Amino acid sequence: MENCENATTAKSACTSIIAGRKQTDDGSMISARSEDLNATLAKCFEIYEDTDNGPAEFVARDSAFRCQLPPGRLGYKALAPYHLPGHWGSAGFNSAGVGMSSTETIFSSDAALKADPLVGNGLAENSIFNVVLPYIHSAREGVERLGAMIEKYGSAEGYGISFIDSGEQWYLETAAGHRWLACRIPEDMYFVTGNQSRFRKYNPDDKENFLASHDLVEFAAKNGLYDPEKGEFDFHEAYSHDGGGDVTYDYPRVWGLQKMFTPSLKQDIGKNTFPVFAKADRPISLAMVRKAFRYHYDGTDHDPYLHNNPKEPYRPVSIFRTTQTHILQVRPWLPKEIGCINHVAEGMADLGVFLPLYQGVKSFPKPYCESKGTSDNSSAYWRFRKVQTLGMVNYNAYAPTIKETYAKLEAENDERCKEFEAEYMRTVNAQPWHAGDLLQKFSDSILNHALEVTDALVEELFTKLVGDIQKEYLFHGA
Repeated sequence: MENCENATTAKSACTSIIAGRKQTDDGSMISARSEDLNATLAKCFEIYEDTDNGPAEFVARDSAFRCQLPPGRLGYKALAPYHLPGHWGSAGFNSAGVGMSSTETIFSSDAALKADPLVGNGLAENSIFNVVLPYIHSAREGVERLGAMIEKYGSAEGYGISFIDSGEQWYLETAAGHRWLACRIPEDMYFVTGNQSRFRKYNPDDKENFLASHDLVEFAAKNGLYDPEKGEFDFHEAYSHDGGGDVTYDYPRVWGLQKMFTPSLKQDIGKNTFPVFAKADRPISLAMVRKAFRYHYDGTDHDPYLHNNPKEPYRPVSIFRTTQTHILQVRPWLPKEIGCINHVAEGMADLGVFLPLYQGVKSFPKPYCESKGTSDNSSAYWRFRKVQTLGMVNYNAYAPTIKETYAKLEAENDERCKEFEAEYMRTVNAQPWHAGDLLQKFSDSILNHALEVTDALVEELFTKLVGDIQKEYLFHGA
């Protein structure tokens, strides 16, 4: 990620969507995010086992951060960049069934950073996931551990982090170098954000729904960030950057996603009056969340792909440099092995396919676990990326083929998952080991088949491209 010391620095990542259990169509809980960084930073799927003798220290490989670690470490799954194994894990569940998404890049105001500067060797986005998720047993505990670390080590950057378990969902935003605020996501609401702090209200007496650094309000008042005589404390007004590039980079994504989930909500795209938490007009489905991460102002004057306009001022949700998009879904009525799923689309979601990664699997096919910074024919990441790159060569001509193929695959996978989960539940109590074998076999089948479909799609698109180039440069004889 870029250094965030200056709020005017070009922004990198991401878009986040969180939905409470009473907002979804099936009673599940969803915490999701796209990671928008660099298309060549291929992702690798990682699995770590429970251990009582884990590493004693974490030393970041691409920042100055380091810290001591507890000896006991829970097993967990991660999505790491190819060149930083064990770092920047991004998203996954641990063996206790707690999920974490890290991080949404956000920015504090210049005044807040002057009062409480970022710490160069503090906790950076590259480290947070791997020093928090393996050591927590609930979403709330995740907030508490991360908050304590921010206060102890300081933050090197601004970020937002989501946590999810079978009972609660939390989202934490940094305020400046050593301060932070976390809010429990209301069960009957959803939350969307794009590279900007969104929180407003804070009640320090309501520990059920708010957690924060101990002097969050007092520090703001002492340093001229908040005047108690002018009204209630507003976290965003006190600590967050707002204005300038936010108007076209951040606001439109929040406006667009809230318009998608709540069409009845009428609001000005150019004013940051968007509700922090909103209610959807109809229950939010997994398919709707997938669609949301594919959003690019589809069919409007601001659609950069429809109009072949890479200079479009409104930043879309789905962009080419996305490395992965994940949808952490918890279904508390099922065993965590299948009830906790990370639906992952490698690369650009609009031209990608979401695949289910069950918490209980013990391994992933080799192509998903190995990659590098240059294209090849073995890495899953690069095979998906080839489809997306060919699609962007002529979006209007090739994207429909990609979308149709992957939509069909997602629908087929959804049905296969329902059938498998029913079989798993018939087996798990009487034959838990057999159920585990079934899960592993099913997961491998889903992931390997996706590569087969993708490879065939590459050949189909390449054939189309050959034909189109031939038409353009025919130079036919007399």
